Amino acid sequence: MNKLRACWRILLLISCLSACSESPWNSPYRATDDNRIVYYDSFAERPKHLDPVSSYSENEARFNAQIYEPVVQYHFLKRPYELIPLTARSLPQARYYDAAGKTLPDDAPRDQVAEAVYRIEIQKGIRYQPHPAFAELNGELVYHDLTPRDLQGRATLADFDSTGSRELIAADYVYQIKRLVHPRLHSPVAGLMGKYIKGFAEFGAAVRAAEGDTTGFVDLRKYEFEGARVIDRYTYEIRLSQKYPQFRFWLAMPFFAPVPWEADAFYSQPGMKEKNISLDWYPVGTGPYMLVENNPNRRMVLARNPNFRGEPYPAEGTQEDRAAGLLDRAGETMPFIDVAYYSLEKEAIPAWTKFLQGYYDASAIISDSFDQAVQFNSQGEAQLTDEMRERGIRLVTAVQTSIGYMGFNMSDAVVGGNSDGARLLRRAISIAVDYEELISIFANGRGIPAQGPIPPGIFGHVAGEDGLNPYVYTWRDGKERRRSIEDARALMAEAGYADGIDAQTGKPLTLYYDTVSGGPGSKALLNWYRKQFEKLGVQLVVRATDYNRFQEKVRKGTAQIFRWGWNADYPDPENFMFLLYGPNAKIVSQGENAVNYQNAAYDELFVKMRSMSDGPERQRIVDQMVEILRRDAPWVWGYHPTGYTLFHDWYGNAKPNLMARNTLKYKVVNAVQRKDRRLAWNRPVLWPLIVLVVVLVASAVPAWRTYAARQRASLR
Repeated sequence: MNKLRACWRILLLISCLSACSESPWNSPYRATDDNRIVYYDSFAERPKHLDPVSSYSENEARFNAQIYEPVVQYHFLKRPYELIPLTARSLPQARYYDAAGKTLPDDAPRDQVAEAVYRIEIQKGIRYQPHPAFAELNGELVYHDLTPRDLQGRATLADFDSTGSRELIAADYVYQIKRLVHPRLHSPVAGLMGKYIKGFAEFGAAVRAAEGDTTGFVDLRKYEFEGARVIDRYTYEIRLSQKYPQFRFWLAMPFFAPVPWEADAFYSQPGMKEKNISLDWYPVGTGPYMLVENNPNRRMVLARNPNFRGEPYPAEGTQEDRAAGLLDRAGETMPFIDVAYYSLEKEAIPAWTKFLQGYYDASAIISDSFDQAVQFNSQGEAQLTDEMRERGIRLVTAVQTSIGYMGFNMSDAVVGGNSDGARLLRRAISIAVDYEELISIFANGRGIPAQGPIPPGIFGHVAGEDGLNPYVYTWRDGKERRRSIEDARALMAEAGYADGIDAQTGKPLTLYYDTVSGGPGSKALLNWYRKQFEKLGVQLVVRATDYNRFQEKVRKGTAQIFRWGWNADYPDPENFMFLLYGPNAKIVSQGENAVNYQNAAYDELFVKMRSMSDGPERQRIVDQMVEILRRDAPWVWGYHPTGYTLFHDWYGNAKPNLMARNTLKYKVVNAVQRKDRRLAWNRPVLWPLIVLVVVLVASAVPAWRTYAARQRASLR
C-alpha cells in the first residue's frame, strides 16, 4: 500500500509540472512577473552607503544613480563623453573674476582668477518620490517628532503608512553641498572640495562650534555658506576660489545631488539608525526610480518613481548607433523598465548558470566560463561561440577608462629617484614585464597594453604610432611591438646591473614586490612576476600581507614595487595625470600619487594643463607631460582592461557608457520573448519520474494481489 501511495504522489507531481507550462518550474521569480517590464540582474557585494554624501563605489552607484539627480548627466550615446543638462535648464558655465571683482574671459590664465562662479538654474515642476519625510497632516509634518514608542513595530520604511512629496528647489542642492562639511559625516571628497569651494573649512568650523557634541539633527539651513548659496527658488550659486574647469564633471556625481532637509531631519531622529532606517539604506530622490526593497542579504528592488516627470530618449547618435537599433526609441518617454530586481549572488557560477537559463538579462563573463562564451578568430578578435549565438546572446566589449599598473616607489633607494641608473633600471623592468602575455594568460585577452597613463576615450590619449611609448615599444608592420629582452639587458648593464649583478656590491640584485595575501589563484600570477624579473637576472621577493598592512606600507612609502590601479571619476586627463603630481604624493599629503613621483617640470605643466579647456594647445602640453613620464618610468604602464558583457537578445539599448551610472532608464526588455525563451530552456525532464512510476507500479502489483487475496480470504 505504501508503494501505491508513492505512485499516486509521483503521478500528481508529474501532473503539476505539466500544468506549469506557462512558467518554468525552476523559476526563482513569481509567475505574475512574467509579463511585466522587469529587468533582472545580480550583485555580489552589498552597498554600504546609499547616502550621496559618502557613496563613492560602483556597487553603490548602480542604485544611487537611478534615484538621485545631479544637475547634469552624460549623454547616453555620444562619444567622446559629453555633459548635458539633467535637472538644470542649461549646462552650468563658470564666470571668472580677478581679485578686484573684474570679469575675466573664459581663457583667462589660472593665476589671474580669484573666483569662479557657477550660477545654476534648475527646471520647475520636478517632484520627489513619495516618502514619509514629506507626509503632512493639517500643514504639519507627520513623522518629524517621533518617540521610541512611535517606532515600535516599525522595522522598514514601508511601515510608515503616510507619504508625501514636494517640488525640488535650489535650496536642496545647497543643503547637500553643506552636508559635505557636516561635522558628523565623512565625505570622501571633502578634502578635495576644500581646496576649491570657497569657505569650505570655515563653514565646517562654524557648524562644529555652534552645535558642539550634539547627536541630533543639525539644521544646516541656519548657517550661511560662502561657497554655496541660494539665489531664488530655482537658482543657486557655487563659488570656487580658483579656476577648475573639471568641476563641471563633479556636478554630475551624487555628491552634488539634492538632499531635502526633511529627509535629513526624518532620518536623524533617535532610534532610526539602529533600525537601519537612514539615507544609507533608503535614499530620497527625484529620479526615475526609487528603492522599494533593501534586503542586502537577498535582493534590492528599484521601482518606478510615480512622481517622475519623464525624460525623452536621446535622438542623437552615430550611424553605428542607428544600425544597432540604439535610436529606435528616439524621443520616446523614459523610463522603459517598470521594476528592476537585483539578487545577491555571492558565487559567480550560480549567477552564470541563471544567466544561461534566462533568469538574468545580462552577465559578465567569469574566467572559468570564458571559453564556453568567447573564442578568438585568426585576427585575434573576440567573437561568441556557436552555443552563445544559438541562444541569441550578444557580446558587447569596451575598453575601460581605467588602468592597472605596476608602481615603483620613487622614494626608494634602489628603484626610486631621478638618477640615470634608477631610471634605466625602471625602463629595463618595463620592457621585461610582458603585459601582452599577462593579458593573454590571466585576463583571457581582455585588455590592451598601456602606452602611458591616459586610457582610450579620454582627451589626451593618442592612438596608433603617434601614441607609442618608444622606451618600451617599437612600431613594426602597423602594430606596436615590445622591445626585446636583449634591449632590456643592455639597459640593465648601462644602469650598473649587468646580468642582474650590482656593480657596486658584486651581489645579485634583489627587489621586493609588495602585495595583498591572496588565495590559491594568486600563486600562479606571483610566479609569473618572478619569471619576468628572472629574465633580467633579478631575484624578486614577494612580500604578501593583509590589506590593511599593505595599505599602510604604501601610505608610509615603505613598499618597493606593487600593483595599483585607477578608474576614471570623470573623462578628463587631469583625473589620471594628478596621480603623478608631486604635491599629491602619499608621503607628502596622503594623496593619490601612490608612487611618490616628483618632477618639477611635470608639476609645472600639470598646473597649467588642469585649468585649460580641451584643444590643440592642451593636447600639446599633455603630450609633453606623457613624454616626461615615459622617460622617467615611475610606472610599468600595465594595461587598460576591456569589459566583456553578454546580453540576451530580448534586452535592448545595451551600449556601454563608462561615465554614466544612471543607465537603467534607457534599458528596454521584450518580456514576451524572454518568457518564451525561459519556457524553452527550462522545460522539466519528466521521463525519469515516469520510469520510476512504472517500476513502482510493477513492483506494487504482486503486493496488491497478495493484499487482495488476504481480503477475500478474511471475508469467507
